[in-house]
Amino acid sequence: RMTGDYASDMSDSAGTYWLDVEKRAWSDALLKAGHMRREQMPELFEGSAATGRLSAAVAKAWGMPKRPVVAGGGGDNAAAACGIGAVHDNDAFVSIGTSGVLFVSNDSYRPNAGRAVHAFCHAVPGTWHQMGVILSAAASLEWLSGVLQTPAPKLTAALGTKLNGPSPALFLPYLSGERTPVGDSQVRGAFLSLGHETDRKILTHAVLDAVAFAIRDCQEALKGAGTQITRVKAVGGGTKSELWLKIIATALGVPVELPAAGDVGGAFGAARLGLIAATGADFKTVLTPPKVARTITPDAKARAAYEDAYGRYARIYPAIKEISR
Repeated sequence: RMTGDYASDMSDSAGTYWLDVEKRAWSDALLKAGHMRREQMPELFEGSAATGRLSAAVAKAWGMPKRPVVAGGGGDNAAAACGIGAVHDNDAFVSIGTSGVLFVSNDSYRPNAGRAVHAFCHAVPGTWHQMGVILSAAASLEWLSGVLQTPAPKLTAALGTKLNGPSPALFLPYLSGERTPVGDSQVRGAFLSLGHETDRKILTHAVLDAVAFAIRDCQEALKGAGTQITRVKAVGGGTKSELWLKIIATALGVPVELPAAGDVGGAFGAARLGLIAATGADFKTVLTPPKVARTITPDAKARAAYEDAYGRYARIYPAIKEISR
């Protein structure tokens, strides 16, 4: 509608069942299985490439004297990776929003469908990415906030900032089912190991732990696809809790870096892709990472306890999946 061209970018196209993700091309076999034909499909473009120019009518309506190019762009997480500079092999970030994402850039196609790893084309040429996705990250904390009728920031503030070990209670954050690593839309969440001593602090701590463990599940699924994460940048509303960042760093066993700049999201990444499409610049010189404000390292004293707690957490789903629907 903007250019008159029928185009699609690689990263969003990888989210369909019709793309050969490794070859970055439509798959005739998959199209046939879906009762589709190649001539029905849009032309494929890299996210940093120009798909065409704004039509004269639209440019005039928007008061633009020239007709600018329109970039291919990218899916939300691929564009966010361009905003934060995660475009080289093993560059990783964790997003702690309503849902949660563990994103890693790859120099080759590395699927692990059996563990529900999302392996897509990246928004830049010759690059792919993997994602582990959890459905209820900060949403789990907001759910508890609603149940306890207490604002989420007040719940987390009551825990302080010092990490002494995991919560004695366990929580499974499958409030809307789960994607990585189980791919189960019907399963639901659970609290375990509750006792008379369980209070709102223990429940809050259990929720923070559970989200970190769910992200650890994603990390393990990515390991199964041949990816070893050594550090991650953290973005999203959950990064406002220092304790939560410490828990995540300790559960993952890797440093968590907080970017100094706030403008590192998908809109910024899309603007960067537009700049590359308009100027022909090398994406590696444009899609640079922001400065790191501070680094949160795993807590050595709490690490063993968190490993033990994660082992218990990982056994919850197989034990309850048939009775929690």
